[in-house]
Amino acid sequence: MNIDLIDKFCLISGAKSPLKMNDLQDSLDTIFYSEKAYGRLNKYLSKNPPSRIFILVDTNTNEHCLTYFLSRLEDPSDIEVIEIDAGEEYKTLETCDGVWNAMSELDGDRKSLMINLGGGVVTDLGGFVASTFKRGIPFINIPTTLLAMVDASVGGKTGVDLGNLKNQVGVIVQPEMVLIDTNYLSTLPQPQMRSGLAEILKHGLIADEKYWKKLRAMNELKYSDLDDIIEKSVKIKANIVDRDPYERDERKTLNFGHTLGHAIESFCLSNPDRKILLHGEAIAIGMILEAYISAEEKDFPKEKLEDLNNFIKDIYGVDSFSSKEIKQIQKLLKYDKKNEYGRINFVLLEDIGLPVIDCEVDPDLIEKSFDYYLNS
Repeated sequence: MNIDLIDKFCLISGAKSPLKMNDLQDSLDTIFYSEKAYGRLNKYLSKNPPSRIFILVDTNTNEHCLTYFLSRLEDPSDIEVIEIDAGEEYKTLETCDGVWNAMSELDGDRKSLMINLGGGVVTDLGGFVASTFKRGIPFINIPTTLLAMVDASVGGKTGVDLGNLKNQVGVIVQPEMVLIDTNYLSTLPQPQMRSGLAEILKHGLIADEKYWKKLRAMNELKYSDLDDIIEKSVKIKANIVDRDPYERDERKTLNFGHTLGHAIESFCLSNPDRKILLHGEAIAIGMILEAYISAEEKDFPKEKLEDLNNFIKDIYGVDSFSSKEIKQIQKLLKYDKKNEYGRINFVLLEDIGLPVIDCEVDPDLIEKSFDYYLNS
């Protein structure tokens, strides 16, 4: 693994030097950056005063982010903080039940507002809780991890896992706004930064070869470049969601690397002998596997496959899987959310920036993709 490359990315991420992003507004008109974000939030609260504000945090964001966030509010009154345990294993209906009960006991009503301050677990679960409490109250996402900034908090997907199966229960409801402040990245450990980077790489692969090449030259990036990287990735996802909010067509392209990546993530979560993989770490593996399948099925250029394979492994290393484990991972594919009429649907690439949705893949080819991943 290229540690220098990861250190470089963590350095430009603000882990050692907080960044100031351009005060630009996304095409969805609900995503705001830096100081403008808090100005818009305070204006929203003044114009639409909620009966009560619930701030959902996990144990990490309660310790590292809450005080900073509260200092940005003009009127921090009528606020109740609800804390959940940190980690994907707590993204469950049981956790939702605890939050719903807390909101009821704290006199929440239909004029209440939920603010989700945290990573993808907090924004996914908090959005689901808000969308179902009293049949729906408004919510605002304030992502504090790179992964949540460029992926989880944008697009309106909310939900929880069902056991170890990812995101099996949820609804699509757009937040009132998403506030992106890279100062929160200074609290993140290196693995979390690496996890978020995987989704950024995916955006380049499905949407923009020029952007991919910029990411490919990561060792040449400067501190200020992360501003543009985050904004570019957010815009790629937000514009796709704007055109296809309910994932009937184009939005499926955002699942490149996720069909096998989610199965790998679920497998590792459900097996105590395996190291738990962060979302982005599993998706990184999934992108290599699905790029190989793309080369076999859609003539994705072999030289680009080799470059993608080497680049991603340089960042994430290689995880080992036995033949038995690969078969168990394949069995989990039947739970993928993109499946229709019993068919397992993949997103494949004809080229960088040219994704193809709803592709069926022979199980033998999936096994060959693992062989490529493990031995190339």
